[in-house]
Amino acid sequence: LVMCLAAGMAFAKSYELQKKAGDYALDIRLDKNPPVVGDNLMELTIKDTDGKTVTDAKVAVNYTMPPMSGMAPMSYKIDSVLKGEKYQSTLKFSMSGSWNVEVKITQAGKTTPVKFNVDVK
Repeated sequence: LVMCLAAGMAFAKSYELQKKAGDYALDIRLDKNPPVVGDNLMELTIKDTDGKTVTDAKVAVNYTMPPMSGMAPMSYKIDSVLKGEKYQSTLKFSMSGSWNVEVKITQAGKTTPVKFNVDVK
């Protein structure tokens, strides 16, 4: 039984979603599903209207948890690094709950934002 559970965990699916943002199609992948408190590697593939992978953009990530009773809002900003054809960032969620993630893609002087939410366990 333990071997079966360990094998299942080894092949656990990542958190994946697709979004449209302006002229871009994005494939977003976090290495953990569900995302967890601590480090979560996010990989982002950006394609233009012709379906070509975008590798000349600046990508910044802002992730926040809204304020709760007796608690200030949490907000973190990081830049993504291009590795091959994917932009990578490590999101370090400081607590469980619902987080708002905004990715800002800047290319040729134009910034395009895309937003999504994750539930951190």
